[in-house]
Amino acid sequence: MPSPASTVVGGIFSFPLIQLIELCFSAYSIIMSIRIINFAFKINFMLMTDLNRIKVILVEKKRTNKWLAEELGKDPATVSKWCTNTSQPDIYTFAKIANLLEVDIRDLLISTKKS
Repeated sequence: MPSPASTVVGGIFSFPLIQLIELCFSAYSIIMSIRIINFAFKINFMLMTDLNRIKVILVEKKRTNKWLAEELGKDPATVSKWCTNTSQPDIYTFAKIANLLEVDIRDLLISTKKS
């Protein structure tokens, strides 16, 4: 008969209740640490400089976010996020955008080379 300070886990092992609580607390601490690191990564990414020039090219071509969204079959909010560099389209979408705007795909990206 297990003591009141013990519990059965999975019907196989008997752990003292305090060890089980410590194990759960450790797992919770690890999960929270991962969430904090993930949050810090997202903040760091948002602080990065712009990666694309979609908005600049749209202005040069006298086109709007709405036009681009319609042409691509995307939600205007998605295209807006691309234009503000909040998020980025995938490489295939970059190619479609370049084709629609009649520019080289490289013109849509900000160079990583230092001048």
